[in-house]
Amino acid sequence: MIDRERLVRGHNVVVTAWHPSSTLSVGNGDFAFNVDVTGLQTFPREHELLPRPAMVTDEQGVRRLPVREFDLDDFPVPLGTRSTWGWYSTEPGGPYTLEEASTGYRTRRGEVRYPDGLGPRPEAAAWLYANPRRLDLGRLGLDFAGRRVGLEDLEATRVELDLWTGCVHARFEVFGSPVEVWTVVHPGRDVVATRVESPLLRDGGLRLRVSFPEQGDPLVKGERLVEKTVYGRASAERTVGDARYVVRVATDGEVGPELVIGAQGPALTATVAFGTTRAGRPPAFEEVRESAAAHWRDFWSRGAAVTFEGSADPRAHELERRIILSRYLTAVHCAGVMPPQESGLVHNSWGGKFHLEMHWWHAAHFAVWGRPDLLERSLGWYGEILGAARGTARRQGYAGARWPKQVGPDGRESPSDIGAFIIWQQPHPIYYAELLRLNGDDPGVLERYKEIVFETAAFMADFAEEDGGAYHLGPPVVPAQETYYPGRARTADPTFELAYWHWALGVAQRWRERLGMDRSPEWDAVINDLARPTVRDGVYAAVAVEPYTVTDDHPSMLMALGFVPWTPLIDRETMAATYDDVLARWDFSSTWGWDYPVLAMCAAKLGRPAAAVDALLMDTYKNHTPAGGHVPQFPGGLSVYLPANGGLLAAVAMMVKEDGFPRDGTWRVLHEGFGGFPADAAPCAPAQ
Repeated sequence: MIDRERLVRGHNVVVTAWHPSSTLSVGNGDFAFNVDVTGLQTFPREHELLPRPAMVTDEQGVRRLPVREFDLDDFPVPLGTRSTWGWYSTEPGGPYTLEEASTGYRTRRGEVRYPDGLGPRPEAAAWLYANPRRLDLGRLGLDFAGRRVGLEDLEATRVELDLWTGCVHARFEVFGSPVEVWTVVHPGRDVVATRVESPLLRDGGLRLRVSFPEQGDPLVKGERLVEKTVYGRASAERTVGDARYVVRVATDGEVGPELVIGAQGPALTATVAFGTTRAGRPPAFEEVRESAAAHWRDFWSRGAAVTFEGSADPRAHELERRIILSRYLTAVHCAGVMPPQESGLVHNSWGGKFHLEMHWWHAAHFAVWGRPDLLERSLGWYGEILGAARGTARRQGYAGARWPKQVGPDGRESPSDIGAFIIWQQPHPIYYAELLRLNGDDPGVLERYKEIVFETAAFMADFAEEDGGAYHLGPPVVPAQETYYPGRARTADPTFELAYWHWALGVAQRWRERLGMDRSPEWDAVINDLARPTVRDGVYAAVAVEPYTVTDDHPSMLMALGFVPWTPLIDRETMAATYDDVLARWDFSSTWGWDYPVLAMCAAKLGRPAAAVDALLMDTYKNHTPAGGHVPQFPGGLSVYLPANGGLLAAVAMMVKEDGFPRDGTWRVLHEGFGGFPADAAPCAPAQ
C-alpha cells in the first residue's frame, strides 16, 4: 500500500528565490488564486505576460510563431484571480451575427457556410471572436503603507505549497522584520483566506490591500464602489463591461478606505469572497484552512496513485514529480463545472474561452485515475448548450449536434479560419460518457448521457459523405495537425479523425444496444464503409490529399492508435513504421505539450515501453516542467499549458494498464486504484 501523504508531500513546491515563472496556485476547480513569493498577489507587474512574438509566414504561406528555443525568463506566470462564472462582454457595434462572419464552402452535398471570419463584416467577426471573455476578479496583496518596496528588498525568502493541505506558506524579511503569510482557498466557495504575522503590522507598516486590475481592454471601464465599510467587514461592487459582481471582506482587523485592511497587533487574518450576490459573511480564516485541508487529504487519499521509488532509472523521480504536480494543477484549474481554457484559471488565452478539442487532455484522466466525479462535473455543461450545438449543426444543414472548437459559456461558436473547420472535438462527448460507464458504478450513466451520445453520433454520421462507395470526412476540414488550414477547402480524410469517427460511432451503437434499441443502419453504413487512412511509402499520411504529411506541429497520425483504441482501420505494423518515421523526421521544436503523451500512448499500444518513457520525458523546451509544475509553450499567450499536464496523467495511466514501463529492472512501478480506458476492439462487435 502506498504511503500517499509521504508520496505527495515529498513533492511539495519550495521556492527560495523569486522568478517570474514561480507563481503558485490555490483553488478548487471553479476558482483559483495565484500568488507570488509573498504568498499573496503583492507584485503583479513583475509577473505580467511578455508581448507575444510576431507571427511569421513560412515557405508554404502558413502563418506561425517563430520556431526558436525560448528561455524560462520568457514565461512569466501572472497573478490572477479567476472563476468559471466570471465573464464579461464589451458593447458591440451592432447586432452582430455569425452569418456576417461566414463564407460558403463547397462540399459533396453542396455549399455549407462556415464562420471563418472572412465574411462581409470583419468588425462582426472581431467582436464575436473576442466576446465574451474571462474576468480577472481582483488582487489581494501586501501593502507597505506607502513605502516603496521591490522584490529586491525581500530577504530570506521561502514560499512552500503544501500539496497535502492546499496551503501556501511564505516567509521573508523586509525592513529588518520577519513576515509570515499563509494563504488558502475554500474547497466549495469562491473565497480566499490569509493570515499574516509580522511586527510591522502593529504600527501600520504592513497592511493588506484588495485592488482591481485593468482587464487590458480599452473598450472597458471598470467601476468599483465600496458600499459599506465597518469594523471587520466591507463589501464592494464592480462593473466591467456587461458584468457586475460583488467582493466581500471579513477580517479580525479593520477595513479602511480603498479596501486597505489594517491590524492592531502582530497578526491579521482576512477572507475575501467573490460572487454575484452580497449574501452571507465570508467564513473565518481557520474555517477555510481546515476545510481545504480536509478536502485535499480526501483528494489524495481517494482514487489512484503511483510511485517509482526504488527505480534505477535516474528520470524516475522527475516523472513522479511531474505526475504529482499535474494532479494538483488539474484539480485546481481543470475540475470545474465548465471545460477549462488551455491556461486554466491562471491567465487568459484566446479570451479565456474553451477549446473543446482540448477538454479531453484537461479532464479525461480524472476517470482513469479513479475520480470520474471530477470529469463529470464539467459534462453537465454539454447538456446545457445542447440546443446551441443542435443549432450549429442545423444552420449548416446537418443532423444532430455539432460541438464547435472555441466557445464561451453560452456555447456560441467563435469565428476562425482554423477553428470553425476542426472536427476532432466532435467525438469527445462519446469518449467521456464511455469513460464514466467504464469507471463508475452508476447505472444511470446510460440514461443521463444518451441524448448527448446519440446527438453527437447523428452529426458524425451525417457529416461523413458518401462518394465512390466510401464515406469521407471533408472537404472542408482542418485536422488536429492545424498546419493544413490554408488548404481547408480541399483537405479530406485525416488519419486520426477517420479512426476516431469509426471508434466513436461504434461506441454509440453499443450504447443503443445496451438501452434496448436497434442499431442505427445509417451509422452502420458509415462504420462499415468509412474511407481508409492513406498510406504512403509504408507509413500513414496525415491527410489524404497533398501535401499528405508536413513534419511539424502535432504528429496526429499517431493518435489513431493510443488516444483512440484499436479499430480495424489501423494496421499495427504500419503504425509502428509511422512512429519510427515521426521520431526520425519530425520537427519537435514545433510541437505542443500534449504531443509527448500522444507519442507515449502510441508507444505503449505498440508494446514499446522504453519509447513511451522516452517520449514523456523528451528534452524539448515545450516539454519542460519548472518548479511550479506548469509547462510553458510560447511567450505572450501560453505561459502555462494545462493540456500538457492532463495529457501526462492520461499517458501514465495508459502505460500502467498496458505494461508501458520497461521490465528490465530499471523501473519499479507500484500503483493502486487505476480505472480503465476503453478496450481495443472492433467497434462493430455486439454489446456484451
